[in-house]
Amino acid sequence: MTWKELGIGLLIFTILTIAAFGLASAVWAQTESVTVAIPPQDLSTALNTFAEQTGLQILYASELTEGKVTKGLSGTMTADEAIRALLDNTDLSYVFTDGKTIAIRQSAGPSKPMAPPASSVSGPPDTTLKLPEVTVTATRSERPLAAIPEAVTVITHEEIEKQTTLSRSLVDVLGKLVPGFAPGTQSLSNFGQTLRGRNALIMIDGVPQSTLRNAGRDLNTIDPSAIERIEIVRGATAIYGDGATGGIVHIITKRPGTGKPVLSTEVLASTAPTNPTAGLGGRVVQSVAAKKGPVDFSLSGSYERVGGLFDARGDRIPPDLQSSQGGLSDLNMYNLFGKVGADLGAQRLELTVNRFVAEQDSDYVTDFANSSQAGKAVARKGLALDDQSGTKNTVVNLDYIRKNLLGSHVRAQAYYRDYLTRFFPFDGQSFATLGNNIIQSRVLSEKFGGRLTVETPIPIAQALKPVLLWGADASREQTSQRVAIMDPALFANSGGLAFQPIDDRVWVPPMTQRSLAFFGQLELKLHERWLVRGGVRHERIGLETAAFTTLGGEPIAAGSRDFDATVFNAGTVVYLTDEVNLFANYSQGFSIPDVGLIIRSAPAGFSFSDSQLSPIRVNHYEVGLRGDWSRFQASVVGYYNESLLGVTSAGFFANVVRAPERVYGVEGTFDVQLARWSLGGTATYVEGENDINRTGDYKYLNGFRIPPLKLTAYVEHLTVPTWSWRNRLQVLYSGTRDPGLGPAVFGGRPVHSFTVLDFISTVKAGPGRIQFGIENLLNSQYYLPISQLQRVGIASLTAARGMVVSLGYSVTW
Repeated sequence: MTWKELGIGLLIFTILTIAAFGLASAVWAQTESVTVAIPPQDLSTALNTFAEQTGLQILYASELTEGKVTKGLSGTMTADEAIRALLDNTDLSYVFTDGKTIAIRQSAGPSKPMAPPASSVSGPPDTTLKLPEVTVTATRSERPLAAIPEAVTVITHEEIEKQTTLSRSLVDVLGKLVPGFAPGTQSLSNFGQTLRGRNALIMIDGVPQSTLRNAGRDLNTIDPSAIERIEIVRGATAIYGDGATGGIVHIITKRPGTGKPVLSTEVLASTAPTNPTAGLGGRVVQSVAAKKGPVDFSLSGSYERVGGLFDARGDRIPPDLQSSQGGLSDLNMYNLFGKVGADLGAQRLELTVNRFVAEQDSDYVTDFANSSQAGKAVARKGLALDDQSGTKNTVVNLDYIRKNLLGSHVRAQAYYRDYLTRFFPFDGQSFATLGNNIIQSRVLSEKFGGRLTVETPIPIAQALKPVLLWGADASREQTSQRVAIMDPALFANSGGLAFQPIDDRVWVPPMTQRSLAFFGQLELKLHERWLVRGGVRHERIGLETAAFTTLGGEPIAAGSRDFDATVFNAGTVVYLTDEVNLFANYSQGFSIPDVGLIIRSAPAGFSFSDSQLSPIRVNHYEVGLRGDWSRFQASVVGYYNESLLGVTSAGFFANVVRAPERVYGVEGTFDVQLARWSLGGTATYVEGENDINRTGDYKYLNGFRIPPLKLTAYVEHLTVPTWSWRNRLQVLYSGTRDPGLGPAVFGGRPVHSFTVLDFISTVKAGPGRIQFGIENLLNSQYYLPISQLQRVGIASLTAARGMVVSLGYSVTW
């Protein structure tokens, strides 16, 4: 039996199992008995424990339970009696919205079941209740999703937990869940993974993860165990400054505790069935959160070892991954996270620190000699390299919040970031611009800055409910790129296996960037069903480069340039009904070109001070329709953006192309919640063109910028409510795209389609929960777009991961 046949058999077994339980399970009603054991504690923790012990879903807004406690309960009783006892002596009410879901609301009297809304027709009362409203902070002020005239995706902590059963890489998670995002790269790098055809600004708690010399590893700087949720603004914006020409990915870290200490432990092991020993990996996560008086905190630590990765045919995937500048195999990852805060009346002070380390430790390297014969990249053993690929990232963030300062809500932030990432050595002996050397590069960056955000209600024209969002940002960053020069004789004598540094050189000199910006945005409610907002941001940037000599031997003088940009945004939301809203938005984004990429290969006589480098300015237009009903949510959005002087790479060691660009596309989402079923999906179509010769003859952009059609879908079933047993099948389809540029053009090759299916299952077991996942359920052999595009020789054609099976256990105590 092949692995593909085994996967198909498992799929059929899963479907039959779900169907059997779906037909045989009795209706879960509020009168059915449940057995619970919940000690006296804060109400939020008690409700979560109650949900885990009974298999019921509890819906409530977090602010409803703040400061509330329960006397606990123990024994066997009906679900109705149990929830009533938990809410005893509180001002909260509850309602069973269906056989497995309880919604908590504020009430005027003691806890009791809520009367359902009156029905206008005879028959059973309508107990339908909408899910709690989603709020978004990635636009610098907390707003309901329905009040934002932009396309936004929110990935919750629960969704992150599901997806990381398969892979801990945020590159892959976002590629599967977010419309507009290109498919993941299964690597350390997010190079080639654009958002709406352009670069996204990645932030952790408002701290930018980008660097002046774009290393392309912005999404591999924190472990998912430290993340509360991720908010993605799809489309160009300048609300946080430069770099968001494609949108914003805002990673928000874990919240502190709300009561007595709550500890969580997770262990998980994974392997490739084709190579169970060599593919073995695992992780362990430990966290604790609590609150005592005005002080609260959250701490966590994680360690993960990624074993060897293998394609569907059982062949080892090279760890150096020529297709995307660094693989995930044979990787050790550590993450330490801490957050401590203090509530001081109407004020709050909060300090967050996160340290992330990823270090590769492998004995394998790409086998260039045998890759041609194999028709794909293959690996061979014998690598001798002390400092292998990896990343070290430290983020320190201090927040001060004042809820009411002369009527305004004020947030002040100061942050610091220290970053280092190292790449695998590159044989550049045939490249004069590299000094005909074998080099191993590393990017070093240090950044600190601050933000001030003030939200002020305007005490005039009260009928319009005017709110002014205003503030300022300032930052200073110093970034450089150095290379270790490797011994060419040792490299040759070892057959390309051994690397020994003999020199250390500057590739990109220290670059220092200082920026200062001011912004303002006004929001008006012209009608109870019509909201408008508009804003402006002005930013000034000074950039200095130190004198250095290129690897090719050209002396380059020190230089400096000043840039400034004033950008605007305007948007509106029209509420057609209580459930449906129409939004339209115009926004501008801008970005400073990757100066380091330009000057590291600069010709003789180049002067940065006299160069005509200009910022990338993007004009972005979008219109969309959103619907949010009690059991159905859907959205569709179309967009178009243009830049008079876009940037497209012509190759890793070639000059960038500056030319007029236009990018356009359509995105759609839908989600459905039935009694015990949920299903949904996303669709992404994006296309882009540029006019290199400025003749009006636009040609398609290369595949690194524009991904093919992407479709995703999932179906999930609560198979046994009493065990909280959930099973999920999800599929990702990536289509075919041929820009017609030809293989000689960087990223010009055609990309062929593939489909990959995953399976995720969770079930309550004892005091905790079992997690089981199968990535690439059918063990399909396929090639990701980034691999199909690169093709610097056959050694860059790297197959994707074959079937990977994961089994874990987590417990909260």
